[in-house]
Amino acid sequence: MKTLLSTTAALLIAGTAYAADLGDTSEPIKLAINEWTGQHVTTHVAGEMLKAAGYEVEYVTAGMLNQFQAIADGDITATLEIWSSNVSDDYAKKVEEGTIVEIGDLGLDAKEGLAYPAHVAELCPGLPAWEALKDCAGVFATAETLPMGRLVDYPADWGTPGAERMAGFGLPFKAVPAGSEGALITELRAATEKKSPLFIVFWQPHWAMSAYDVQFVDVPVGTDECFNDASWGPNPDATMDCGFSPTRIFKAAWSGTEEKWPAAYEILSNYQLAVEDAQPMMGAIDVDGGAVEEVVAEWMAANEAKWKPVVDAATK
Repeated sequence: MKTLLSTTAALLIAGTAYAADLGDTSEPIKLAINEWTGQHVTTHVAGEMLKAAGYEVEYVTAGMLNQFQAIADGDITATLEIWSSNVSDDYAKKVEEGTIVEIGDLGLDAKEGLAYPAHVAELCPGLPAWEALKDCAGVFATAETLPMGRLVDYPADWGTPGAERMAGFGLPFKAVPAGSEGALITELRAATEKKSPLFIVFWQPHWAMSAYDVQFVDVPVGTDECFNDASWGPNPDATMDCGFSPTRIFKAAWSGTEEKWPAAYEILSNYQLAVEDAQPMMGAIDVDGGAVEEVVAEWMAANEAKWKPVVDAATK
């Protein structure tokens, strides 16, 4: 995985050629805040870098799927953590029409999929093979899903990838959207403490992967053929009988950002955050109860070598 340190030298070399103008510092740069802790960390680190460059920054709460209209209209300047497996057709349309521009990968090594706490393998023999779930769906049943098993899907605003895969594999599970990222963590904590069955859709990087020994179900690799051709994969009658597409995490901005705030555009384009930096900050917030602003400020103070060269290259 590429870390920020590995790109610093190149950025410094590029930055010696010229420094971009700050642009219109009379108006704040507005960064989208979505529904999960990791995105809060990502966004506040970027915001602190912009402040260090001399900009005013505002954080605007916006749903992951409904933020793109606001970005296209210039009401939000940028969003810093888009997951390719969970992006809308509306986003693609706005990129095509030129109202939103992609500004590079974030640098996080990511994976998403069907998952369970490790102790669940004892309750459903055969895991991590997905076929094991055919015979033990009843283990995961609840009053709201009987006779089907229960899959805790992503929050509704993030899409329904779990439901799509239950249909694709023909598994007897009902996908129930989690209320939030916090609700998913509550489910994981309770299941781990009680050694009770739990089947979820989850992702990494996330501090809970190690805290609750979360394991991914083994499924065929997600491909375009699987998503579009029912004859591909183990279920000849359905698509989506595979895992997620390999996940890319990237950034995007309002198309007028470069002209209005040239240095900010350069900073946000070159900004990267490594998983070994992001994940401990997530844990400091969700496990230790720290405020995101305080956790990020502490990291910024201790890690100037990882972010300051990017700011300097754009402004000096």
